[in-house]
Amino acid sequence: MKLTIGHLYPDLMNLYGDLGNIICLVRRCQWRGIDVEVKKIFPSSDIQSPTSNFQLLFLGGGQDRQQKIVAEDFKKGRGEEIKEFIENGGVGLFICGGYQLMGKFYRPAEGPYLEGLGIFDIETYHFGKEKPRCIGNTVIEWQGKILVGFENHGGRTYLGRGVRPLGKVLHGHGNNSEDGTEGAVYKNAFGTYLHGALLPKNPHFADYLIERALRNKYGLEVKLSPLDDTLEWQAYHAVLRRLRLPSRGYPCHRGNPCQEKR
Repeated sequence: MKLTIGHLYPDLMNLYGDLGNIICLVRRCQWRGIDVEVKKIFPSSDIQSPTSNFQLLFLGGGQDRQQKIVAEDFKKGRGEEIKEFIENGGVGLFICGGYQLMGKFYRPAEGPYLEGLGIFDIETYHFGKEKPRCIGNTVIEWQGKILVGFENHGGRTYLGRGVRPLGKVLHGHGNNSEDGTEGAVYKNAFGTYLHGALLPKNPHFADYLIERALRNKYGLEVKLSPLDDTLEWQAYHAVLRRLRLPSRGYPCHRGNPCQEKR
């Protein structure tokens, strides 16, 4: 099996360890003997449709200046390719600024609105000094499981009717520090404010993305072989212990729960 990942704008959108998500996906494939290739996509790169070349797209976070460059590049045809990829069931992970640009628009604290791709039915506003930044460790409930991460965003995102949240906030701010939602999901596209990086501390979510991407390519159910995720689960539990939240029994190593220290 082979997995091809498209890394969108790695030179512009890589805040708070977002590159770690790509490293995590690559390593977890390699450790299982899955052939994996990462193709970096820069502004105005000459690429064909992601639908035929990639199984997974990733876009990290960036500041307003970088987001403006990306939003302008979307208008040169790249945006339509990404939309086609998602509409055809491609798997996408979009973090923070990348998440915002997958919505209808992002209104920065200064300057004009940045037009998004409208993949997610969301709108994002930066209220400047009117509302503080959303910063800190974040924990959400996702499909009955727990995801941990770190958020740092000035924009506040509001969901429309055509999208569902990635998860429910158990600790932190989430989309807007108001309605208890975090992230967004549309088909196989996942948007979130969780940095940190997200995937190394959440191996269950990383494998979920890999499985869905391989399933789409080969048209069959994929069951990944287990890995020794001792260090990954230790990092995961360290966040939960710091916040005094229960682990819900997630294993540290070969099915054995971590010993939680209180």
